[in-house]
Amino acid sequence: MAQASRQPTKAKPLNRSKLPLSGRIVMFFVRHVQQAMASMGELWRNPLSSIMTMAVLGVSLSLPAALQVLVKNAESITQSWNSAAEISLFVDEGRSEQSIQSLIARIRVYPEIAEVQYISREQALAEFQRLSGFGEALSYLDTNPLPAVVMVTPTVKHSNPKGARLLLSKLERESEVSFGRLDIEWLERLQAVVRLLERSVLAVALLLVLAVVLVIGNTIRLAIMNRRTEIEVMKLVGATESFIQRPFLYTGIWFGVIGGMLAWLIINVLVWYLEGALVELLGLYGSSLQMQSLTFVELLELMLLASFLGWLGSFLSVRQHIRAIEPS
Repeated sequence: MAQASRQPTKAKPLNRSKLPLSGRIVMFFVRHVQQAMASMGELWRNPLSSIMTMAVLGVSLSLPAALQVLVKNAESITQSWNSAAEISLFVDEGRSEQSIQSLIARIRVYPEIAEVQYISREQALAEFQRLSGFGEALSYLDTNPLPAVVMVTPTVKHSNPKGARLLLSKLERESEVSFGRLDIEWLERLQAVVRLLERSVLAVALLLVLAVVLVIGNTIRLAIMNRRTEIEVMKLVGATESFIQRPFLYTGIWFGVIGGMLAWLIINVLVWYLEGALVELLGLYGSSLQMQSLTFVELLELMLLASFLGWLGSFLSVRQHIRAIEPS
């Protein structure tokens, strides 16, 4: 009896269902961290194929990101040139100086106008003589053929083509104004090009997103085929599909994150390379804007998009191929 009482009792297996809720939550995150680190280790064990896949993803993601940077800089240039849109109001011939000053006083109170500049007939003739090179010939004229001009600069809100045209129509109704001139067609063409670029960014981004998903899906498929025997053994011992799939999903996420970082690096190199030429070009047009790169928020958006695409490609691949593997 004494010997029987001294026999060791068998340890009862741990019942995870009896763990408290906090313990189950902690174990859930611990398992995910372990499998995420294990999937990173798998990438390091196959460096050449992993680097090639990440490089393809980085280049693919950098193309729509580069177009987005191009659109952002084009919009910034367009906004800076919007303020340069001026309206020229030609005053009726024969109007007195007092009448013209009355017109200027009324125009100044318009809420759509930021600045008003008056060029008298004498100032217009003197400037024309200086710029045209016909100073001596013009001195033989009996009368000054040039009209007085009122230069109007709209506010930023009304500097776009639609707002400037509405303002021109309003100003032409003034009795002293013969007609107005708004040279803004070039700005409308520039804005049309910017809108075309925006749509091109969307179209190219959708195509490259599909390419990224397909590349990651095919890479994960090859990884599954290489570990087919291991997956069969795991299914034999009772591993769930979610447990088997999780490392492959994390592999796809790692592919996306590192590919997004490569895309960000490529964009910064392109901006650095093109910035000097762009600054020189804008300097010819009297603009001093600096080329903008991806902001921190845009970088986070790129990383989130890349990781989501990596997860999506992996998810589509593992759902199809792991289910098809059954132990024989």
